[in-house]
Amino acid sequence: MTYCVGALLDSGVVMAADSRSNAGVDHIMTVRKMTLFEDPGKRLIALLAAGNLAVTQSTVTILQEWIGDGEDENNVMAARSMYRVARIVGRALREIIAIDGEHIGAENADSGASFLLGGQIKGGKTRLYQVYSAGNFIEASPETPFLQIGETKYGKPVLDRLVHSGMNLEEAAKCILVSYTSTLRSNVSVGLPVDLIAYETDSLRVTKKISVEQHTPYFSDLHDTWSQALQQAFDSIPNPVLDAIAESRRPPKKPTGPSSP
Repeated sequence: MTYCVGALLDSGVVMAADSRSNAGVDHIMTVRKMTLFEDPGKRLIALLAAGNLAVTQSTVTILQEWIGDGEDENNVMAARSMYRVARIVGRALREIIAIDGEHIGAENADSGASFLLGGQIKGGKTRLYQVYSAGNFIEASPETPFLQIGETKYGKPVLDRLVHSGMNLEEAAKCILVSYTSTLRSNVSVGLPVDLIAYETDSLRVTKKISVEQHTPYFSDLHDTWSQALQQAFDSIPNPVLDAIAESRRPPKKPTGPSSP
């Protein structure tokens, strides 16, 4: 499995993907899940993948092949908008699942896959989409500023509480990396390194891309500091007085005096 997340901000987009792939506890690999399509000054497109690895890799490969086919309808490097890029990614994913899905199912395996797609094409706005196995997709917005795929549940609480569209790129990157510390601690199917890109709107090129390893000093410090802060916050909350809480929930006693005539 994997964990990918993207945050759409007023200033740009931050996206991250882990790199663990596993087909059982005896078959664990490091596989990069982030693919970049870049034409500096014209477009920057980031694609993150989760789900069946064979399906996602084939989808990325066919997208790359379509670039060289000369047919603009399927070419992410010629698409006029990020919406059209999302349509192309969905079309490629449907094609791969149509070819391989039945055979994958016959092996009792799951052909499901999904993508996060973010970036900007010159003249348009920075966008962030989540593309489903069916090829349809949803778009992030100021009201829903982040999207996740893969093992999402462990990293979601901190994103729900902290992420908003007014954050700067560095704040969003910090929040996303905190969500990874929670996920890595609770789910062995997600693993380092984590690839992260912070794209600034209208730069139209890769400007900030990092790979976070186990011993990356910032990530180690963030992990320790977050753990300590959680412990301090927990310790600062008074313990519940359980008997008092139970008493407060009991219904009032009925009067026991003599009944009226």
